[in-house]
Formats: sequence, C-alpha cells, structure tokens
Amino acid sequence: MQYRNEIKHLITPADRAAICASMRVVARLDPHAGDKGYYKIRSLYFDNLADKALREKLDGVNEREKFRIRYYDGDTSRIHLEKKVKQDGMGYKVACCLTADEAQRIVDGDILWMASADRALVVELYAKMKGQGLHPKTIVDYERIPFVYAPGNVRVTIDYNIRTGLRCTDFLNPDCVTIPAGGSDIILEVKWDDYLPTVIRHAVQVKGRRATAFSKYSACRIYG
Repeated sequence: MQYRNEIKHLITPADRAAICASMRVVARLDPHAGDKGYYKIRSLYFDNLADKALREKLDGVNEREKFRIRYYDGDTSRIHLEKKVKQDGMGYKVACCLTADEAQRIVDGDILWMASADRALVVELYAKMKGQGLHPKTIVDYERIPFVYAPGNVRVTIDYNIRTGLRCTDFLNPDCVTIPAGGSDIILEVKWDDYLPTVIRHAVQVKGRRATAFSKYSACRIYG
C-alpha cells in the first residue's frame, strides 16, 4: 500500500469560511458532497478492553492501526469496513464493503461467519477480535466538506459538528442519541501523495495554526 502524507490543523469558523472560498476557486468539491456541499459520516470504532487504539494514539506510538465501520448520509446500503494505518506521520487505508446485515451481526457479537468471509479485511478483523479482544467501542458522527485536486492526488477535508455516541454502539439506528464531543472543534485535514501543489498550500494556509494530532475517536472517548 502507498503511504500518503497527512497534516491536520484545528481551525476557527472564520478559517473555514476563508479556506472554503479559496478551495472553490482552485479545486472542486468531491462529487459525493452533492448539492449540499457536505456529507454526514457515521463511524463505529473498535478497541479492546485495554483501550489499545486509544492509548497508542494518546501516547504517540509511531506505528499504529485502528478499525472502523462507516457509512455516509444515513445510507446503510453502502457500508465500509476500514483499517487505517499510521507510521512516521503518514498513513494509508484499506477498505472493503459490508452489507447492513453483516455490520449488524458484528455489532451484535455474531462474528463466527467472518472467519470464512471472502474479504481479507473481514477475516483480519475477525482474527483481531478473537486474538486481541477488539470489539465495537463508540459511535463517532460528524459532517465533512471535501475538496479534491488531481495533481498530487490531493484531498482537503473540513470536519465539524463532531458528536459521540458515548457507550452506544447501535450503529445502524438513525435514532441513536449522540451528543457534542467536547468543544466545537473544526478540523482541517490535507492529504497528498508525493507532493503538495503550491496552489493548494496557499489555499489552505492559516496563520497561527500549528499542525495537530487531533483524533475524532479520542475526542469522542472523553466520556468513557
């Protein structure tokens, strides 16, 4: 897998407005954003009883991974299982599709079928659920404004309205109650392959905003 460069900044509402205005001039909205210009994401993150994924993030472990299931805009006909790997400040993602029934069975702890699934990532998650004790931990909801720029394979996203499901893992239930996770954080994330074009670097530049290791999963674990 090819590692991609990633950088995050915590930004203000004024920053968001300025960056969106600049990006609309030089790049294009991801088509999945539709007419609204954004989409909603619901993710269900996995961890073990020792909170391995959370602890490794908070402790700044150089090489780490985390598993999640997610869908977009409430559409449970398109659910993805994802493994995200980080090393030396770069990352890559592996993903495969799940049906709504498969996702619900995982949430319910009915996982024996995963051992013989026809998707390697499902089998890997099964092995780590059995061997490491991974299990569904918490729901993370947020909204995303996504831009894409072909040179450098650049993706710029702005995430906001981050909410947590506390200890709720009722992933497919649209009425699952979520609450704001901490403050009103807005996260700018820029990803690219071998180089970041100057036009994008200028468009996302915000004065006085240092790079951050902000994690939506960590933020949503503040209540337990």
